[in-house]
Amino acid sequence: MASISKLSTPPTASHFSTSSSSQPSPTIRSLCLFLPNNTNTNALCLSSSNLSIRPTRPIIAPSLLVRCSQIDGNGSHVKGTTLHDLYEKQGQSPWYDNLCRPVTDLLPLIESGVRGVTSNPAIFQKAISTSNAYNEQFRELVQAGKDIESAYWELVVKDIQDACKLFEPIYDETDGGDGYVSVEVSPGLADDTQGTIEAAKWLHKKVQRPNVYIKIPATAPCIPSIKEVIASGISVNVTLIFSLARYEAVIDAYLDGLEASGLSDLSRVTSVASFFVSRVDTLVDKMLEKIGTPEALDLRGKAANAQAALAYQVYQKKFSGPRWEALVKKGAKKQRLLWASTSVKNPAYPDTLYVAPLIGPDTVSTMPDQALQAFIDHGTVGRTIDANVSEAEGIYSALEKLGIAWSYVGSQLELEGVDSFKKSFDSLLDSLQEKANSLNLVSL
Repeated sequence: MASISKLSTPPTASHFSTSSSSQPSPTIRSLCLFLPNNTNTNALCLSSSNLSIRPTRPIIAPSLLVRCSQIDGNGSHVKGTTLHDLYEKQGQSPWYDNLCRPVTDLLPLIESGVRGVTSNPAIFQKAISTSNAYNEQFRELVQAGKDIESAYWELVVKDIQDACKLFEPIYDETDGGDGYVSVEVSPGLADDTQGTIEAAKWLHKKVQRPNVYIKIPATAPCIPSIKEVIASGISVNVTLIFSLARYEAVIDAYLDGLEASGLSDLSRVTSVASFFVSRVDTLVDKMLEKIGTPEALDLRGKAANAQAALAYQVYQKKFSGPRWEALVKKGAKKQRLLWASTSVKNPAYPDTLYVAPLIGPDTVSTMPDQALQAFIDHGTVGRTIDANVSEAEGIYSALEKLGIAWSYVGSQLELEGVDSFKKSFDSLLDSLQEKANSLNLVSL
């Protein structure tokens, strides 16, 4: 089996059949009204070409779907969810941390205020291995001579392209400030600087959409990759950031890349820095419980948001001053902080714990189903990210005094994150091989 992570240069776009996927599809102009019944949710869909009623999977509660579909007397949408308030009142963009087929399932989420999508190897592993929606394309790819990993990338790119088209109106309305869809390079390249650069360029060329973010992990070997890819004019989502020190290095790589690009107009080269949250508490809580003192136990569930609040302080400091102002004159946009890993892992904690306390301007919160549903249902919108900076500093220091080394937390979580994505990636390739066998296809 050929493997993109082992090739000196990734397959070029000509390696794949792109006669249809390389051309932009017509802009979708439709309206779906979601009608709840006792067992599922139906959608009354109107478009320029048809009128239909189709069943849809209830991504969010039916009552919320109806709420998002209300129309006022003038025939325009009434934006009534907390997600709209989050963006319009506080300047934070709510994104959805999931992607699967049919991609049109994103339409009700867009109506409810979602403004972008993130994906990762684990998300695609679940989507592709548990669904029959990919079978037809997969069969055609393997019968056309594609090896298993090449077929995987074709499946992923198709989903990313289709999602990009749905979010393109938001991208256009915000002049490239929002409406992005993220796709990650192979996790097997996390320790390969040059391989990551080549894979990012190949993937960007393959997707061919202005609102795609190429995800690159914030591992030490990939920090130079980020600079080089940004310098090439490619927008990047830097992922798996777990520490303040690494976050600062990520910002520097972005700034270095913008400066090295030689572009007179930097307005179309953008980036987000994905700072992971809940996983920090998962690890630190275990360390605190091992210490076992009342002081230690009282700090459980506080480490992640404290570090995130301090990260926002780093963000404000780095994106100000003479160096940044010189880039602004060329149209540069700030590398927004994106809060990732926002689902609650400990059921004893509030289900909006990693969303509600991290609201602030020029940030993104990407939420999986659980967190998204919870925040729409009972989330409170208000600027919270810098409401208690001194308290965050106190928690951060208190943890250090207890022997919690933030450098260890960051490095350990990075190792776990990369390893988790590698396992998901390898598991998916195994699943695709099994699917090929079950479909009586011959793998190369």
